[in-house]
Amino acid sequence: MTVPSASIEIDAPLAVVWEVMLDTEAYGEWNPFVERVETAVPAEVGNPIVLHVRWTNGRTTRSPERITALEPPHTTGGVTTALMSYVFEGWPARLGLVRGTRHQRLTQRPGEPTTYDTVEEFSGPLVRLAGPGRVADGFARHAAALKRRVETRAAEGRGGFTSPP
Repeated sequence: MTVPSASIEIDAPLAVVWEVMLDTEAYGEWNPFVERVETAVPAEVGNPIVLHVRWTNGRTTRSPERITALEPPHTTGGVTTALMSYVFEGWPARLGLVRGTRHQRLTQRPGEPTTYDTVEEFSGPLVRLAGPGRVADGFARHAAALKRRVETRAAEGRGGFTSPP
């Protein structure tokens, strides 16, 4: 597997999911994969972002990234979408050995749950050493935890969340 991905449906308005995704200071409260995030708040394109990742085996690592896309919720043709992307900037990327770009996309059609999709586009001669399988596992854990966090907060009416337009 060289394209780790995960997808999950979340029974909440897209705006709720987006707000939780952007609240990087709270990741430690709910995210078993990305336990901590170092970045300027609010997040902006071009900002560096350091992800503190915990693998299933309990080991941890720091992953230096740079935000490349932040497309807040917008509706076109009745479908609401949002996108957050960042590119890996660690030493393997600087040496051209492993490049990676992670995209996290939200989609919601009227009357339907929000779909969260995430994918890491890997390239380079040492991709297999980057552990695409363990990244996919982390993405699945992240997606499931995001679903729990958002649905709990939406059900409780917490966080000042708003419905999509």
